[in-house]
Amino acid sequence: MALENELIAWLKENLPKSSRMQINLGDDAAVFRCLSGSHAVVTTDMLTDGVDFLLDEVDPQQVGHKSLGVNLSDLAAMAARPVAVFVSLVLPRQGTASLSPLQLAIEMYRGMLPLAEKFEVVIAGGDTNAWEGPLAVSITAIGETTAQGPLTRPGGQVGDQLLVTGQLGGSILGRHLAVEPRVNEALKLHQRYELTAGIDISDGLTLDVSRLAAASGMGAVLDLAAIPITEDAHRLSEQDGRSPLEHALSDGEDFELVLTASAEVAAEIIADQPLDIPVTRIGELVETPGLWQADATGKRLPLVPQGFEHQGNE
Repeated sequence: MALENELIAWLKENLPKSSRMQINLGDDAAVFRCLSGSHAVVTTDMLTDGVDFLLDEVDPQQVGHKSLGVNLSDLAAMAARPVAVFVSLVLPRQGTASLSPLQLAIEMYRGMLPLAEKFEVVIAGGDTNAWEGPLAVSITAIGETTAQGPLTRPGGQVGDQLLVTGQLGGSILGRHLAVEPRVNEALKLHQRYELTAGIDISDGLTLDVSRLAAASGMGAVLDLAAIPITEDAHRLSEQDGRSPLEHALSDGEDFELVLTASAEVAAEIIADQPLDIPVTRIGELVETPGLWQADATGKRLPLVPQGFEHQGNE
């Protein structure tokens, strides 16, 4: 039996059934039901061996978890409720030292299943291929808007406060694989408070904040003393000599949320602390384009956005 057929047979036996699905695996496309009046939110992300993970050094289940997690994080940034995902795998034809291509694929799905169950996401289909190159995973995630509508990047206004969930930096010590998408946190905040814009931190705080500000046609000032820093960032600092703050500003793959809200609403969120993780004010949006930091006197100094960006040959 061909690789794809064997994998589909395994998936039919092991994926949970869902009442949302009218037509599931085995047809040319899936058909699923959204809640009445909602709009679909669609995102896709591709991860590759050697860039997003090192297959020889990690458990394939971790690769599966991360691949699904980063896509759900994009839905969280839009305050969308996840519905279904489509998983496409390009497997190394020889598999790994210990796993055949089929076993590798199954282990990756085993890594996705707990996360899918947690957020009630249907793995609705996808595609499978094999080649002589490294493992590549592409997932398309579909969500639905809530009554508050989608949260977008361009919604910020001058004077809106910048808020961040959780703590930042040092993700390479393990959190870059154990992604915890802030789906429920985004939905709760968007329902209870009037948020104006949002983005998830995938490439680095300063880089992603600069993107958020630019999308709203303005700049951002960061209060560096307020940036919440993980213990991992401190541990990594001891290893490489970069400060914990530098790691928090630019490491990326934290998959926390940066949100904007008016000063009044932001103050309410900070006072309420409605989540199981902290929400911290880290700056504000300003009329002057660019990214800035405020010194002790309140004077603005330029801050260069840093983080991960895919580069091609010049």
